[in-house]
Amino acid sequence: MDTLFKYFIVFLVSMVPLVELRGAVPIGGSLGLNTFICLAVCVLGNMVPVPFIYFFARKFLVWGKDQKIIGKFCGWCIEKGEKAGQKLTSKAGRGVFVALLLFVGIPLPGTGAWTGTLAASFLDFGFKKSVTAVLLGVLLAGIIMTVITVLVSMGYTQLGALL
Repeated sequence: MDTLFKYFIVFLVSMVPLVELRGAVPIGGSLGLNTFICLAVCVLGNMVPVPFIYFFARKFLVWGKDQKIIGKFCGWCIEKGEKAGQKLTSKAGRGVFVALLLFVGIPLPGTGAWTGTLAASFLDFGFKKSVTAVLLGVLLAGIIMTVITVLVSMGYTQLGALL
């Protein structure tokens, strides 16, 4: 497989909701891609949907929740976005920027650029602040996933081996 095509694959995977960069970085590692270039490509791919999510996702979801075929899914997404926004605000108070950064940056299921941006749009947090916090969070998640991927590829599969 051509190297450029491999980078294109990780770029596309990093744009997919729920998988995002958290899945794309290990895929890049398994494809034998350069660690730093792969990280950069994954960060770019993960950030491409962010402006669209911020400006259009909420409007689409509000419209879609009353539609027959997509209503349940849109309702679920609205609920998830509102809960994430409320959780961020209740825990962070005025430190929403840092909370959003950490929410996106700690690679756990259900967190990431998609959910974080959706939550920020529900909070009316502001586009520049939201994108900056999400970008820094994506970078943090990328670094964490890259370190884990490199350690696993080196054979460090147990925490005890690191200590």
